Amino acid sequence: MNAQTDADARPAGGGELRLGRLLPGGDPATIPEIVEQLGLWDRTDPPGGRPHVMLNMISTADGRASMAGRSGPISGSADRELFHGLRTAVDAVLVGAGTVRTERYGRLISDRSHRDLRRRRGLSEEPLACIVSGRLALGEDIPLLGEPAARVVILTSSQNSLPASAAHIDYVRAERSGLFDLPAGLAELRQRFAVRSLLCEGGPHLSCQLLAAGLVDELFLSVSPKLAGGTQSAGEALRILAGGELEPPVDLELLGVMQSDSYVFLRYGVCARERVSRETMLSSSLAS
Repeated sequence: MNAQTDADARPAGGGELRLGRLLPGGDPATIPEIVEQLGLWDRTDPPGGRPHVMLNMISTADGRASMAGRSGPISGSADRELFHGLRTAVDAVLVGAGTVRTERYGRLISDRSHRDLRRRRGLSEEPLACIVSGRLALGEDIPLLGEPAARVVILTSSQNSLPASAAHIDYVRAERSGLFDLPAGLAELRQRFAVRSLLCEGGPHLSCQLLAAGLVDELFLSVSPKLAGGTQSAGEALRILAGGELEPPVDLELLGVMQSDSYVFLRYGVCARERVSRETMLSSSLAS
């Protein structure tokens, strides 16, 4: 997904953007109204002592998740507003280190009205910013780490730490056989930081690892009305998932469909996986 500022998410001309509701049907609604009705901050805890995990991703009609390495060129005003609206309703946002670097992540909630809305929902002003990184390759120039209001948790198998920064940084060190243990890391977020709802914004390797480990409950997928073309090339993830094939494939249940202009917004429930191997529960591709 595209990490843009809250101001960038507002429709041109200052009008109130509304999405058409196709499934379930209903009158057009604003994104704050839609997020309120979803009640993401009040999900039932899944088994295993982990948070309720949601993926939020965008793809072109021909399956591209980015152009020139960034999601901005395929995004639109409704997608950006939904991106920020979902952040107002969760305890924490999870993202891979590569996406943090590429999208230049900054403060997660920069709009004061959105922080006020979170307080009314019984949440902290800022969601916990959770970054998965194996090598801790996060430079001091990343805006999020220079934000004094940011609360950051680094999920890693490394015993090293980042240099001191303006943001408050904690660590979840979950390691098994030299690799990052995703289930243990998410369980620690739940137990140690009281994270009940977790929104993952990618990137494609992290999303794939979470699905392979059976750790995802919902998927929000924005379909951009663009055709990007291109071929799979080294170093560039062209789809919303990257890495090994999911075996067996993950089944989805369609829960909602919304529309704005020619953008389509899909909400899926992720069906529980019957068998998850130890290998898929350990993440090696997140070492970045």
